[in-house]
Amino acid sequence: MEKNSESFADLFNEDQKKTVRRLIRGQRITATVAGFSGESIFLDTGAKSEGILNASELADSDGNITVAVGDTLEVYFIQAKAAEQIFTTKIGAGSNNAHIEEAWRSGIPVDGLVKAEIKGGFEITLGGNTRAFCPYSQMGLRRVEDAGSEYLGTRMAFKITRFEEGGRNIVVSARAILEEERERLKESLQQSLREGMAISGTVTSIRDFGAFVDIGGMEGLIPISEIGWSRVEDIKEHFTVGQAVTAIIKSLDWTKGRIALSLKDTLEDPWEKVRKEFLPGTSLQGKVARLTPFGAFITLAPGIDGLIHISKLGGGRRINHPREVMEAGQDVEVTIEAVDNDKRKISLTPADYEAPEVQEEIERKELKEFQASRRRESQQTKEIGSLGELLKAKLAQKGRG
Repeated sequence: MEKNSESFADLFNEDQKKTVRRLIRGQRITATVAGFSGESIFLDTGAKSEGILNASELADSDGNITVAVGDTLEVYFIQAKAAEQIFTTKIGAGSNNAHIEEAWRSGIPVDGLVKAEIKGGFEITLGGNTRAFCPYSQMGLRRVEDAGSEYLGTRMAFKITRFEEGGRNIVVSARAILEEERERLKESLQQSLREGMAISGTVTSIRDFGAFVDIGGMEGLIPISEIGWSRVEDIKEHFTVGQAVTAIIKSLDWTKGRIALSLKDTLEDPWEKVRKEFLPGTSLQGKVARLTPFGAFITLAPGIDGLIHISKLGGGRRINHPREVMEAGQDVEVTIEAVDNDKRKISLTPADYEAPEVQEEIERKELKEFQASRRRESQQTKEIGSLGELLKAKLAQKGRG
């Protein structure tokens, strides 16, 4: 009996903690799915009264409910009926103009169909047949190159930002809802994400400067420089939209909402091979990766490039640009001159390169040999001259005799 009394007291005290929650129409709250009955989903809102949500809002194309008891939802308060509070996740299809206006006043999202691309944006059909306009800039968080193929025919949630002329001039924004969702996700991710940790995601967009990756409601960017250890020319050779990737978090800027990722950091560091195999004095085959005004970068192995400075090109003659003596993609024989492990730099020379001091020594030797040869020739000339004079003198003496 005492045990039952204690249980009843606990239940009574717990019930007393729940007070009647006064909600403002359109107010968004977090509720927990408590149960199902027919076309209704019962919600625990932390108050004495129950929350009711139409089950069709959370059904898939086959009519199956996509949530379970215990799941949490973001819902909007519509009205109170007796001891029940009516909620919605958004104003759906079949809503009339009065519902649309109420959604605008209350800030409740509205389900819309992207019907046609028009000047400056898209025509959106809200509810049953209410026409609205969404500018390009308000369709998403990022700019899309081919917006037509991306959005046309899709159903999206919009927030009404302008409702004028009795509903004849309606402007909506999908971006506003996405930004609100991103803020909620950011608060959650701030607790779990750390720089240096590995995270999985899906490629959502590919741009010239990198690839955007969805990491659970927020997007991170893998810059082109962080795709691999080798220089990347075409990002599309490495990524496709929808591809699953695992990357390392390089930096987190919650103020600007930026997450920088690295695929390169998940790969083996090729520089470990440099420390063991690429030693000064080693000659090897390379390929010209790119030419710059100050020299030529040569790829020695995947992810490993070295530099031939312009002063070492030209075979001893002065050149203004490396393209005068080589071209990108060309195979070349090089010699490793120096390796800087701390700065990860390899200095190269052409295989037939002669250092200036060596060249000068060769030239000095050649000059000495030339001078010695000239002296010998001069001496021989003098000797031949002296012999000629001697013979001439003898012939003259015979003539007088």
